[in-house]
Amino acid sequence: MAKISKKRKEAFAKFDKSKVYPVAEAVQIVKDITYTKFDASFDIDVRLGVDPRKANQMVRGIVTLPHGTGKVVRVLVLCTPDKEDEAKAAGADYVGLDEYVDKIKKGWTDVDVIITMPSVMPKIGALGKILGPRGLMPNPKAGTVTMEIGKAVADVKAGKIDFKVDKFGIIHSGIGKVSFDANKLVENTREMMSTIIKLKPTAAKGTYVKSIYLSSTMSPGVQVDVKSVTL
Repeated sequence: MAKISKKRKEAFAKFDKSKVYPVAEAVQIVKDITYTKFDASFDIDVRLGVDPRKANQMVRGIVTLPHGTGKVVRVLVLCTPDKEDEAKAAGADYVGLDEYVDKIKKGWTDVDVIITMPSVMPKIGALGKILGPRGLMPNPKAGTVTMEIGKAVADVKAGKIDFKVDKFGIIHSGIGKVSFDANKLVENTREMMSTIIKLKPTAAKGTYVKSIYLSSTMSPGVQVDVKSVTL
């Protein structure tokens, strides 16, 4: 049996693992039980009553968190020359086309999000085997294949995230940093849950949101009362 560290014992002593907490209280507990020396990510795990193996029960969406994620997002824009100034003005970290396509073919993927335009997608399609497994493939549904390059860059930089349910029926996402004010984390949590609820598939039967847990990097998870977030 793995030995529980002193800090983890201290964390477990500060809350009841068998209890379900209102969202504001859960947020504060996570802040209190985080002992990392760095600014830990604040995460949410939502278990849904869907079967993601069925196409009509897949839950995927995008949300712009009111207070961002606290993460520095590196954005690459693959576009034609006429859109380069727009991308740079919006804050894109890398802008270009053929030179970056060649770099990616050679294995370079040192970015968090890739944004492109419809006319360029034929060139990007050849990179699917490299970008796909890393979650970097541009997708119209995620707003990363668009003619509104500047807006797309600004949205991503402001805290827009793309999420989807995994094969176990769980959505996992970072929604802030532990250093955030507790009220801001509550608002980010509510915005995330509001978006997930709006995406409920018509084919999903029974209880849609089965459980919600909040945690930070390396902290235990704290279960949240679903009604306190979804009302």
